[in-house]
Amino acid sequence: MDLSELRDLDFNNLGSASTGVKAVLLGFLAVIIIVGGYFYIIKDKRETLDQRERVENELKQEYSTKQQKAANLPAYERQLAEMEEMLEVMLRQLPSKTEMPELLIDISQTALGAGIDNELFEPQNEIKRDFYAEQPINVRMVGSYHQFGNFVGSVASLSRVVILTMRDIELEPVEGSQGRLRLEGVVTTYRYLDESEGGAVSTGGAQ
Repeated sequence: MDLSELRDLDFNNLGSASTGVKAVLLGFLAVIIIVGGYFYIIKDKRETLDQRERVENELKQEYSTKQQKAANLPAYERQLAEMEEMLEVMLRQLPSKTEMPELLIDISQTALGAGIDNELFEPQNEIKRDFYAEQPINVRMVGSYHQFGNFVGSVASLSRVVILTMRDIELEPVEGSQGRLRLEGVVTTYRYLDESEGGAVSTGGAQ
C-alpha cells in the first residue's frame, strides 16, 4: 500500500480498496473508538472512582479517630468522675443554707472590726444557679485603703471558705476627711445547694 491509494480512495466504494488500505482504515477506526470510549465512558468512571476513593479515605480517618476516642473512653470517664468528686469537695467548703445568715453577720462584723463604717449592708434575694446560689449584698462602706485591705484579709481567714465578688463598685474620696474613701456597689458571696435543693453533683454533670 502507498499513499496514492489513500489519496485516491473512493469512500463510496470501500469494498474495492486493497487489503492494506482496509487495515489502515480499521486501525484509524479502532483509535477513534478507543479515544471516544475514554472520554465518554472511562474518564467519567475514573473521576467517580477518584471521588469514591477520597470518601473512603475520609471515612477511614473518621473511623480511626472515633476508634481512638472509644479506646480512651474509660480514661475520660475516670477523669470526669475525679473532677466531679473534686468539685463536690470544693462546693462542700462553701457555706450551706443554714450557715449563710451567720456568715453575713460575720462579714458585716469583720468590716466593723477592720475600722470600716457600714453605712449600708443590705442582703438581696438569692440567685440560684445549677449547683450553687449567689447572695448579692448592697453595700456602702467608708474606710481607708489600709482598712479595706484588712477587711479582705480577715474575710479570707473566716472558718468557712468565703468568696466575694464585686460589681458596679464606685470608690470615691469622702469630702472633709483625710484619706477616707466611700465604697458603694454590690458584693456577692456564694453558698452551695444541698441535695434537697437539687444542687448535688453526680456522674454525668450537675443536676
